[in-house]
Amino acid sequence: MLGVRKLVSLCCVLAFCSLPLPAQTAKPKVRALTAFVRIDSAHFEAQIGDALTMLRDAKRAYEQRGYEVQTIRITTQPFSEIIQGLSETESAQFFHALNALATRESFIPNIGPAMLNPADPPRPDQLARILAENDQLESSVIVAQEDGIRWPAVRAAAAVMKYLSEHTPHSDGNFRFVATAMLGPYGPFFPGSYHTGAGHQFSVGLEAANVVQSALAAHPSNIEAAEKALAAELSRYDVECEQIAREIEKRSGWTYAGLDPTPAPAGEISIGDAIEKFTGAKFGSSGTMTAAAMITRAVKSVPVKQVGYSGLMVPVLEDSTLARRWSEGAFNIDSLLAYSAVCGTGLDTVPLPGDVTEDQLARIIGDMATLAYKWRKPLSARLQPVAGKKAGEKTEFNNPHLVDAVIQKLP
Repeated sequence: MLGVRKLVSLCCVLAFCSLPLPAQTAKPKVRALTAFVRIDSAHFEAQIGDALTMLRDAKRAYEQRGYEVQTIRITTQPFSEIIQGLSETESAQFFHALNALATRESFIPNIGPAMLNPADPPRPDQLARILAENDQLESSVIVAQEDGIRWPAVRAAAAVMKYLSEHTPHSDGNFRFVATAMLGPYGPFFPGSYHTGAGHQFSVGLEAANVVQSALAAHPSNIEAAEKALAAELSRYDVECEQIAREIEKRSGWTYAGLDPTPAPAGEISIGDAIEKFTGAKFGSSGTMTAAAMITRAVKSVPVKQVGYSGLMVPVLEDSTLARRWSEGAFNIDSLLAYSAVCGTGLDTVPLPGDVTEDQLARIIGDMATLAYKWRKPLSARLQPVAGKKAGEKTEFNNPHLVDAVIQKLP
């Protein structure tokens, strides 16, 4: 009889163990560990090397706590300051050397914004050539700050985008260039990252769209519950990541500048999918703006030192669901600008026909800048004109970070 009881008990235990356990959200990846430095042409290898020592130690620290680190990045002082006093030939040689170093040492370099100050001379041709000739370098143009919208910078950014679409393979170069508005320094996400100080700081950005997917899927159509759950989950990971950053700060002597809690997507780790499962409708349908605003509120509630965009990122070609809905015509540039009034990064990785003109690009960038300045919020325009492609045709990027999509007509 005792043997039978033991057998029954064992069967009950095995049956319990076979029940599915509640799903656990995987830790988000660390998309970017970004160091901010000042370099000069005579000593840049040693200056970069010092930053890499800190970044590689930081990478190990995050990995030891269960976080996968995707990239280490270095942002220099602004482009306009780097080239000061150098001839175009000397500048070209320096940036070639920096590009080669980045390839050799496996880091992503950002050479800061051109035209940081309104008085900076517009040099779109020089910046465009440097980006086209160096496949690792990233940069930006600031088109609006507290002093207003900078229309010469808007036109300069449009000129760079047009050049890169026509002078880089598959028009991939515009993935590494952006026009930014009202974005502060020390953001970890590229290409808009920049700083204006002495350097020796670092910041952190996560690929946390999986956290959004999990939180919203658990509370479909329930705004209050979803927002509360998302805020708690984002805070759990972001606070832990900030604690790790503080530990790195203490032992390295590098200053922790902050964390951008924007939940970046990547492919199937999709913000678009999270919003669709929450609303029960395609991205672009009624309810999309409400979901975007709710996610942004949750992001802004995270109790860490926030830098960068600190909102909602909807990069059309970096998110498989967004790319699919774009191809279907479920939303467009005007939709993204409308959502940007309550959320994140503006117009990010938006595919455009190759015959788009500089004037059309400038008007799109100008609309983004106008919205950002009106609401005093960071936005950007990373536009992707594809040379030789027309509306109705599909992009063919040679970039593992981009999902190809059908190009739509300009509004």
